[in-house]
Amino acid sequence: MACKGYPGRMTTPTPTPPTTDWLRLDQQICFSLNAASRAFGGVYRVVLKDLGITYPQYLVMLVLWEHGELPVKKLGEHLRLDSGTLSPLLKRLEAAGLVRRERSARDERSVEVGLTDEGDAMRERALAVPRRISAATGFDVDEIRELRSRLDELTSALDAATLERASEE
Repeated sequence: MACKGYPGRMTTPTPTPPTTDWLRLDQQICFSLNAASRAFGGVYRVVLKDLGITYPQYLVMLVLWEHGELPVKKLGEHLRLDSGTLSPLLKRLEAAGLVRRERSARDERSVEVGLTDEGDAMRERALAVPRRISAATGFDVDEIRELRSRLDELTSALDAATLERASEE
């Protein structure tokens, strides 16, 4: 049987749990994902302590290390964050001397975010972070890739369902 939304993907049907089971906490995928996210947060707090940054700040740094200077809007798109959430993160990173924010010369409405020399140098120290996180999961590289792939599929499906629902309203 092909999975809805994934043409050609073969799956075996899973029995539908009794209706009462649907309302059990251990049946909620959102709870499992939230619990895993909170557990990751705990590991990242410990691992990132040496760098002196939080997990959300680390994500900002990852995007800037990968893409270089970006407008705040584009940075937010990469991180799936709005400017109201992103601005305080950037202010703290700027106060720490890791990033700089400047009005764009091309468009004064836009603010560009780039790494300082100190922020760029932090990249070298951050190289150990993914290895430490990977070790904490207990998963091998292939298992991590598969999990990421499945989570990306889940995110895409949920985004599509949200868009579909919004268009119905």
